Amino acid sequence: MTSSQPTSPVGNEIVRLDASDLSVAIHDRQVSCEEVMNAYLDHIESVNPSVNAIVSLRPRQELVQEAQGRDKLLADGHDLGWMHGFPHAVKDTADVKGLKTTRGFFRDEFDMPAAQSDSIHVARIRDAGAIFVGKTNVPEFGLGSHTYNEIFGATGNAYDPSRSAGGSSGGAAVAVALHMVPVADGSDFMGSLRNPAAWNNILGLRPSFGRVPAKGPDVFVQQAGVPGPMARTATDLSMLLQTMSGYDPRTPLSLDSDGGLASTLERDFSGARAVWMGDLGGYLPMESGVLEICESSLQVFEALGIEMDSQHCLPKALGFNGNEDLWPLWLTFRHWLAGSQLYPLYCNPVTRAALKPEARYEVEGLIDGTDGRPPIGALDVYEASVKRTAMYNAFLTLFDTYDFIVLPSVQVFPFDIEMDWPTSINDRAMSSYHRWMEVATIATLLGVPAISLPAGFNSDGLPMGIQVLARSHADLDLLQLARGFDSVDTGSGGGLTRM
Repeated sequence: MTSSQPTSPVGNEIVRLDASDLSVAIHDRQVSCEEVMNAYLDHIESVNPSVNAIVSLRPRQELVQEAQGRDKLLADGHDLGWMHGFPHAVKDTADVKGLKTTRGFFRDEFDMPAAQSDSIHVARIRDAGAIFVGKTNVPEFGLGSHTYNEIFGATGNAYDPSRSAGGSSGGAAVAVALHMVPVADGSDFMGSLRNPAAWNNILGLRPSFGRVPAKGPDVFVQQAGVPGPMARTATDLSMLLQTMSGYDPRTPLSLDSDGGLASTLERDFSGARAVWMGDLGGYLPMESGVLEICESSLQVFEALGIEMDSQHCLPKALGFNGNEDLWPLWLTFRHWLAGSQLYPLYCNPVTRAALKPEARYEVEGLIDGTDGRPPIGALDVYEASVKRTAMYNAFLTLFDTYDFIVLPSVQVFPFDIEMDWPTSINDRAMSSYHRWMEVATIATLLGVPAISLPAGFNSDGLPMGIQVLARSHADLDLLQLARGFDSVDTGSGGGLTRM
């Protein structure tokens, strides 16, 4: 399929390999781990300065020595796993033992020590054989789908570095898109795996809640942000998700079932049904061209044998009144969770002064109220949870009829990197720094898996994606759908495009 090309061409054949093929090449001793590491570091050195996706890069000598150690292990008959010898950069909101986790905020003057242990999913990636070369850039505390901070600066889009990469897994998405890493981990609260995937023409999967465990100071309340994988192919996405997934006793709400993730990705979709929700009947403002590109990609569903319907509003149920309840529900949920996490920093005069306005907005929305709303109390949280349950029940009815729910991944195309966030879409003012991302809130509130699939490009060569939701724990269905997209070439729009 003809498609736009990323800003930096890929020359080295090693870094051009898909992750699954690279794994075979290493294990068959066609290439050494040392050769792989040097090839990737050369490529990072060539490409990264123009986009600033990978930060905290470790010294080459250390990394090459680790790669040589991986070669010795293979020579001695010890195979760590499918990622044996892979260069890997971890999103800078997760911990890597020995590296600082800045979260785009903790500068040197805050004297933040290096992490003493790996995050759960990072430990699993390490156990699969990966070598951590550094971190991928994030916005401050992952707030907003635009990757910039005062420590490392902004990350440019893979197709136009003068445009935003999205976020908060923006550095991860660009690193994958430009072949600086074979695959990448990220996380998703409000589209942070889906939005940057859409804007960089790759795959990003928000797993079902509990699929990938994540520990923190609270393991019972924080049910919004989830770690997940990013990749250029469905096979690679599936393999990384399998590596990251599985029950951990430190996170009691994590899933003890593998969800059939090891099953084949090949599937006959005859008889499957999907519903296109578009802009929810005009409720969600969309930049010109977004809907057209997304709608053109629906032909891929039809080519796979999936029956398509349309429904241009959220389903209603007793206690949830559809479109009109979505944003108020989200504000309560977001202020409560994000504001609570940031509250200790807000209370400290030194760190409070360093917080960006978006971070203060989340705390102040919790303790003072915003948009004419009073402060959020325990009763408000409970009532919002009841409404969220009603929303989930409304979608259960929809999933009785449809296997997939389809929406745009993002409401705008990648915007100028110098902007903080879009203040309006089609002359409709955005009431907050994240209102333009409202389409991403649906999957988060439902706790269901959602994937961003490449949909096509606008006339400026900027990518757009479609977001597909499946019923709770049906992560495999989305991986199989991504594999189906990979197999279809319609000639215009839709289908996975290779770089």
